[in-house]
Amino acid sequence: MLQLDSAVESEGLLEVARQMCLAARTAPKGRGKDLLTTAIVTGEEKDLISTRMREIGLRCELPFFLRDADNVDSVELLVLIGTRKEPLGLPHCGFCGFADCRAMLDAGGCCSFNVGDLGIALGSAVSRASDMRVDNRIMFSVGKAVLELGMLDSQVRLVYGIPLSATGKSPFFDRG
Repeated sequence: MLQLDSAVESEGLLEVARQMCLAARTAPKGRGKDLLTTAIVTGEEKDLISTRMREIGLRCELPFFLRDADNVDSVELLVLIGTRKEPLGLPHCGFCGFADCRAMLDAGGCCSFNVGDLGIALGSAVSRASDMRVDNRIMFSVGKAVLELGMLDSQVRLVYGIPLSATGKSPFFDRG
């Protein structure tokens, strides 16, 4: 059976996205507590995200949201990696800048371990994509749109999106 380049590349991108989700899941976490959520987005859901990114870009006068939306439109899929905002309850920590977890929660802050664990997971995921020579870019703008759309569990409060590309030239290069 003959498979055309585009079909092989689409299957490859999906496999890389799955491996990225796996790499994020197995990344080290503070106290070993896993608060992460991963997802792979394609088709209409991906289009909803890029549409919302444009709306945010126009509403908030943020041109990079429009540029990033163009990038999302140019790819087949996105990997989403997010975390719940749940303090780990470490005594005498204060890494978040507050006296304790209660003060942080009351102020609407975020546990430093949630943020750190998310960063480590993102690094593990994009490292896996890079190992497979798949172009990618971590985008805050995607996460902002996903949160506004309520696409993930309501407890997930920090999200980044990673579009993946398998083309002759990375769409994430020379973005202006």
